[in-house]
Amino acid sequence: MTTIEEQDHKAVDKSTLVSPSERRRALAGSAVGSAVEWYDFFLYGTMSALVFGPLFFRTDDATLSTMLALAAFALSFLIRPIGGIVFSHLGDRIGRKKTLVITLTMMGVATVLIGLLPTYDTIGVWAPILLTFLRLVQGLALGGEWGGGLLMAVEYSPRKRRGLWGAVPQTGALLGLALGNLAATASLAIFPEDAFLSIGWRIPFIISVVLVAVGLWIRHAVDETPSFKKVVAANATAKVPLLLTLKRNWRQVIMVILAKFIETATFFLFATFSVGYAVTLGYTQTEALNAVLIAAVLAIPAMLGWGAISDKIGRKKVFIGGAIAVALYTVPFLWMMNQMSFGALLAALVIGFSIIWASYGSILGTFFAEAFPADVRYTGASLGYQVGAAIAGGPVPLIATAIVAGANNYGGIGILIGVCAIISIVAVLFAKDRSGQELD
Repeated sequence: MTTIEEQDHKAVDKSTLVSPSERRRALAGSAVGSAVEWYDFFLYGTMSALVFGPLFFRTDDATLSTMLALAAFALSFLIRPIGGIVFSHLGDRIGRKKTLVITLTMMGVATVLIGLLPTYDTIGVWAPILLTFLRLVQGLALGGEWGGGLLMAVEYSPRKRRGLWGAVPQTGALLGLALGNLAATASLAIFPEDAFLSIGWRIPFIISVVLVAVGLWIRHAVDETPSFKKVVAANATAKVPLLLTLKRNWRQVIMVILAKFIETATFFLFATFSVGYAVTLGYTQTEALNAVLIAAVLAIPAMLGWGAISDKIGRKKVFIGGAIAVALYTVPFLWMMNQMSFGALLAALVIGFSIIWASYGSILGTFFAEAFPADVRYTGASLGYQVGAAIAGGPVPLIATAIVAGANNYGGIGILIGVCAIISIVAVLFAKDRSGQELD
């Protein structure tokens, strides 16, 4: 039987155990580090659609070259689960903070080296080999970053605002995407086409070293999360978190994998595929990048709003409603892009990316974190997230490009997204909604 003191202790929200300034530092460290990681990661995706095909994957067919570049983009998703396993093991063993420093450093080094890499004309076949290798390093680092950055926010959050706080690191992906597109757009504006193909595209990769330094400086000031401190204090750290997760929480892992399908598939439909597809239709590179940039920026406040709404009505309602909406919207989205008007292109992306995707994209991380206990939370959430991303996210731009390359059959893309939505909705229906409950 517990004593009154023990009952009172259990009733205390963990947010009261740390100062407001500590919570703010943790939130800032989570957001900034996440933005830097995603900037580096998505910059490759943007350049895949613009320059990597002719510069590194040289063929006689421009479409084939672009598809080979996107295939290397997709390949990085296959290694993300490995990164999730390796770094989540460290995160559940030695802590979230130390692990996040390692992943951010790896991502920064790989990104700068991409900016310095010789092209096919200089070193031949070694160019695509080295580029693909560095891309895999990026995937490995991001596989470990996501879970730690998310938990840094969620495990510091007040109980009744966990959806809002968990949405903050999720916006890091959009901020990183926006920064990447902004850097690419600026380079396109500054450099003539020939200079952009030789030097201009490299600048956004090289300046990543500054962003990484800022991210590491902010994270250095953040203490370990309250949840992990409790695990350490109770001497309850798992010896092999992966084995314990698969033994005890395998159902939750499967749920996370399947729930991830629709979020990843539609993110890369809006953020990556749409750029190359818009250019193929006849839009300029600047128009395509600007449309995605504006939609990404507008999605940031929308995600915070959806996160707060999930604290009121629950994560499942927000997720399922958004998944249904995007399945119904995919074909109209592509139809709007085909109207050959920048206004229609922008409206299509704002509706799909800024509003609909933001609904389930904002609460996905919090929903996944809430599904696992603290001793394997990093491992469980990261494993399911990265495996789901590998299955659904990486191939989507490649499959979508293949679908429209022939007869511009965007109805086929609608079917692809609809299947992903059904799979994710069924998975979430069987999950528990822990909105407003104690995390630990």
